[in-house]
Amino acid sequence: MDVPELLRQAARQVPAAVAVVDLDFYLAQGEWETALDVLLDVGDAYPATTSFWRTLGDAAHGMRLDRSAAWCAWRRRETLHGVIRAELRLLPGARRSPIPGAGRVRSLWNIGLVTPAGEPGLAVALIWVEYAPDLPPDGRGSVRLAPLTAASWRHLGPGDPITMHEGRAVCGAAVITEAVFPAAPGHRRAGRRAAP
Repeated sequence: MDVPELLRQAARQVPAAVAVVDLDFYLAQGEWETALDVLLDVGDAYPATTSFWRTLGDAAHGMRLDRSAAWCAWRRRETLHGVIRAELRLLPGARRSPIPGAGRVRSLWNIGLVTPAGEPGLAVALIWVEYAPDLPPDGRGSVRLAPLTAASWRHLGPGDPITMHEGRAVCGAAVITEAVFPAAPGHRRAGRRAAP
């Protein structure tokens, strides 16, 4: 399927009440990347399905926009497993290289779990750096986390502190700013969300 048709197909998957402004104009002008950006904004502003994100990801791949394609895959995963956002501060001297922004670093996190032996049970999560291409050593910024096992993170909510580890050494401190999870089977309540 060609890129314009993929973009049109994604637009048909948003709620009828949401007008995708100027999409046909951008497509007629060959402004496919602008049309993709419009649809990405729509998907971030309104509840979108996994199919929407998959279709946009296919369009981004077709345009060879690797970061946009990675973002669509990330958002598809969040649709399935929930959104966890945090403010992360890397400790001085703890890292020598930046954390790449597009979800390529898988870190260990102390999220309050305890092993049967009484040791901290570290959980694994990928990191997406928001609003920047990466997070420099000794830097701080907003991140999104994609846990390997999202169910283990459901007890977290805004204001909860967590720590980032490399091996057993602490290399960063974070505070959860948003934690929203899909309802667990048999439950109707979603995770806690930051107050507006």
